[in-house]
Amino acid sequence: MSEALITFFGIYVLSLFKFISGPVLGYAAGYSFFETVFVTIAGMMTSVFIFTFIGTEIKKLVEKHLIKKRPIFSKRSRRIVQVWQKSGIIGIAFLTPLLLTPIGGTLILVSFGTQKRKIFLYMFISGLFWACFFSLTIEQILSIPFFQNLIG
Repeated sequence: MSEALITFFGIYVLSLFKFISGPVLGYAAGYSFFETVFVTIAGMMTSVFIFTFIGTEIKKLVEKHLIKKRPIFSKRSRRIVQVWQKSGIIGIAFLTPLLLTPIGGTLILVSFGTQKRKIFLYMFISGLFWACFFSLTIEQILSIPFFQNLIG
């Protein structure tokens, strides 16, 4: 396999799990704005499609086998419910690339019983907005002295 294809696939796979990795690694790989946006959205939307269709089953398995007895209403779950009550699907979708992972945001929307087509639409719009925003600003963000010291 060519090195370019391996790089693209690596960025795509990381975007499945953490949205911000697409713009950061796309920039680092020298991708154009459109290539970076494409690979980031492709990774995010793959997660959204997979977890929209199997999210309910995964939630049941996790609850049954992995989650110990703990309070139903944690600080985090209360915040999620507050966002849901104030702004619904749009709020959750908007915050997914920033605070949640594509998987986490999708599972939250599935647990609230959101229609699949609405999940796809709003997550795509959110992903497109944030991918464009981060792809346009990543160079400025990485020029901050704190990040320059990390990059070395």
